[in-house]
Amino acid sequence: MNFGFTYLPDNEVSWRFPLGFQALLALGTGLFVPFLVESPRWLCLKDRHQDAKYALARLYKKPVDDLEVTEALEIIIETIAEERADGEIGFREVFHNGKQQTFRRICLGAGANIFQQIGGVNVVAYYLPVVLERSFGFSPRMSLVLSACDSMQWMFWAACTTYGIEKFGRKKLMLFGAVGCSLCFAVTAAGLGVGTKVSNGVAVAFIFLFYFFFGQSFMTIGFLYPSEINGNQSRNLGAAIAMVTNWLGVYLVVSITPIGIQNISWRFYIIFAVLNAAFIPFIWLFYVETAGLSLDEIDRVFVLKHAPGSGLTYKQATEQAKIELAAERLEITTRAKYEEKPVSQHVEAVV
Repeated sequence: MNFGFTYLPDNEVSWRFPLGFQALLALGTGLFVPFLVESPRWLCLKDRHQDAKYALARLYKKPVDDLEVTEALEIIIETIAEERADGEIGFREVFHNGKQQTFRRICLGAGANIFQQIGGVNVVAYYLPVVLERSFGFSPRMSLVLSACDSMQWMFWAACTTYGIEKFGRKKLMLFGAVGCSLCFAVTAAGLGVGTKVSNGVAVAFIFLFYFFFGQSFMTIGFLYPSEINGNQSRNLGAAIAMVTNWLGVYLVVSITPIGIQNISWRFYIIFAVLNAAFIPFIWLFYVETAGLSLDEIDRVFVLKHAPGSGLTYKQATEQAKIELAAERLEITTRAKYEEKPVSQHVEAVV
């Protein structure tokens, strides 16, 4: 759409319509909001347990009195009770870990957004026409054509993540993205540094390849991870801090890119090659895999890993959390079945 309206350069509609059209998309999103199911955990935080049970039943597509619904509800209630024992979460508590490791988890969520933004995506997303024109020597029209094609493939690769993110996990995909994005910027810098027609062509190819690695990793995980990694009481605050971090990163990169390209030319891309490479040890050492875990299991992982005297690794804590939650579900199921027995059977069971 943006590219199409460049053919009306002397008409205000060329910029007014693309901006205004986004309001129609927002309106379309708003029309679906009344049909959303309220978060069961939020309902439990407000002690609206019956409403939470109905919400879980809708999400599971099961009857309200189904055992799976009852299990999920009781585990959520228990998790929230444990978190409440640590007290309310406010801005002061953001900088303290405690039993729930609040500060650590907020940092992990914000960190995923740092990786997303200062890794250089907006060098490409905001300024690709400028980059192609100034750094690679393309004509203004060809730069716009290539930018439009590149934006479409970004959408495609990000959509593909839907099918791979649970299979490969967040941590592996972030490592994959950091390695790939670093390689792309390194080759781009090298190609532009050599300055031949062939090397420039290779550099352009790797600028386009960047979206493959980024779309499969940081593009989606940056928005997903803060909501997964933070606990019930700190989830809103943690997600808010992550988004503030995200947009500060956008502002930083968008502000320095034109100046960087103008003043240091191809060397500017080395900065982002180095930054993406620097993300790798942080992701490897500090990030916790959340794929395949419920939010309650993620809470339990941090409690187990950082309990006094615990020598568990995150992997061991994850396995232990799964075992403990499975045992609790079995106990809830057994209790529910026992309570459904007639009085005579209760007596016989006691005897």
